[in-house]
Amino acid sequence: MSLASTEAATEIIAAKRSDSYTSTARVERLLARFHQIRNFTNVLCLGLEPEDYVVQSMPDVSPTKWHLAHTTWFFETFILKKFLPGYRAEVPEYAYLFNSYYNAAGDMHRRDLRGLISRPTVKEAQRYRASIDSHIDALLSNIDEKLLDQVEPILVLGIHHEQQHQELLTTDIKHVFAQNPLYPVFRKPKISAESSAIPPQRFIEFEQATVAIGHDGRGFAYDNEGPRHQALVPAFSLASRPVTNGEYIAFIEDNGYTRSEFWLSLGWMAVNEQRWQAPLYWTKRDGAWWNFTLSGFRPVNKSEPVTHVSYFEADAYANWARVRLPIEFEWERAASECPIEGNFVEGEIFHPRP
Repeated sequence: MSLASTEAATEIIAAKRSDSYTSTARVERLLARFHQIRNFTNVLCLGLEPEDYVVQSMPDVSPTKWHLAHTTWFFETFILKKFLPGYRAEVPEYAYLFNSYYNAAGDMHRRDLRGLISRPTVKEAQRYRASIDSHIDALLSNIDEKLLDQVEPILVLGIHHEQQHQELLTTDIKHVFAQNPLYPVFRKPKISAESSAIPPQRFIEFEQATVAIGHDGRGFAYDNEGPRHQALVPAFSLASRPVTNGEYIAFIEDNGYTRSEFWLSLGWMAVNEQRWQAPLYWTKRDGAWWNFTLSGFRPVNKSEPVTHVSYFEADAYANWARVRLPIEFEWERAASECPIEGNFVEGEIFHPRP
C-alpha cells in the first residue's frame, strides 16, 4: 500500500514543480488522486452490513464508521474551515466525535468509547463524506495558484492519512470478525493465493558501509521519516526470505511458549498473563493449526510468512533459532536494494503470500 501511494504522491509533487504544468493541470491531478483514494475507502466497505460498521472489539480497534468519518473530518478541519470562504460545519459536534489525537484541533471523544456511539448513523457518516468531498471540489474548482500552494501539501497529507486508515480499517475489521464464531468472510481474493514452493533459507552477506538513512526529499514523506543522515552499518547477514508459518510451528512444537530462556522478561510476563500459545488468530483443531483471515477461517498455510506475532514473539523465535532480529539500519540498507514488487492492495488478498 505505502509503496504505491508514495509513487503516486511523487507524481503530484512533480506536477507542481514542473513549468510544463498549469495550475489547472495540478488541480486535475490532485482531484483525481483525492477521489481515487476516497473511493477506494468506500470500495473496502463493500459487502459490510450496517451492524459491521459500529463494533469496537477492543480499545485499540476503531469502528469502521469512525474511520469513514474521521478521515472526512481531517479534510473539513484542516482545509475547508481554513480555506473555503463562508464554510460552516453542518454538524459542529463532529469536531469532537471524530478528532483522534490532534490536540491543537480541540477536545476529542475517548478512543475506547467509540463503539458506544450509535449516532450519527452509517448513512449519515456516508452523507458526511459525500458533502465534504463536494466542498473540496468546490474549493479547488476556483482556486488561484497562491492558494493552491497552501492547500496542496495539506490535501496530499490528507490523502496519505486516508490510506493509513484504509490499512487500519482492514486490520480492525479482521479483529472484529475474528470475535464472531461464525467467522465471516470480509473479501474473497481477486488473485489466487495458492501455495507455491518456497526456496531454502539462506543468509545474504552485507559488507560494512556508510549508508544514507531517511527520506531523500523526493515525493511525500511524514515528518518522522527525516532528516536524511549518514549511518555506519557494520557487516551483517540477513535471511533471504521471511520466517514461514511452518518454521514457526516448529518453534511452538519445541515448547517455545513454555521455555522462559527464549523470552525477554516483559515478553515472558505477557505470555503468562495473556496465555499466549500461538500467533494471534491461530487455533488448533483436531491436531492441526487453523487461522482466521479476511478470506475466512482456514488451515494454516505452512509456506506463508508468519504474521500477527508481537516483537516479543519474534525475538523469542530468533533466540530459539540462534539468530537475532535485524536492527532498523540493517533492514533499511537491505530493503533499499530490493525492487518494488509483491502482494499489493490491488489484489485484495489482504494476507501474505508465500
